[in-house]
Amino acid sequence: MRAPEETMALARRLRRNLSPPEARLWNRLRARTPGTPIFRRQHPIGRYVLDFFCAQARLAVEIDGIGHDLGDRPQRNAARDAWLWTRGLTVMRIPASEVMLDADQAADAVVRMATETIQVGTPSPLTRGPPPPRSG
Repeated sequence: MRAPEETMALARRLRRNLSPPEARLWNRLRARTPGTPIFRRQHPIGRYVLDFFCAQARLAVEIDGIGHDLGDRPQRNAARDAWLWTRGLTVMRIPASEVMLDADQAADAVVRMATETIQVGTPSPLTRGPPPPRSG
């Protein structure tokens, strides 16, 4: 799905201005080691920009800072996750504090999730996102 031009422009700006947790995680995910999943940073999809994305695993990785707990952000994040889920993407959310505490461990968890999803074909039900909407 091609993103609107304004979303693509936003993604370009965000790539130039990664937050400290995003930069720490990107430094570990950007390696193109044979046999490991490939990640993109600040990837536009629809009207959203994903912090990180692995196309092969259809995995969106979001780094959540303190702002994600304030105001209407939890509801907005839930709506975003549901929209991504309906398009077949898995959303993995990691607190920014965990990335800052141990970026290697966070990167290992992301790579492991992507690898398992690629190998099995479906993510763990605990991390794959919201359930499908109920009909009726």
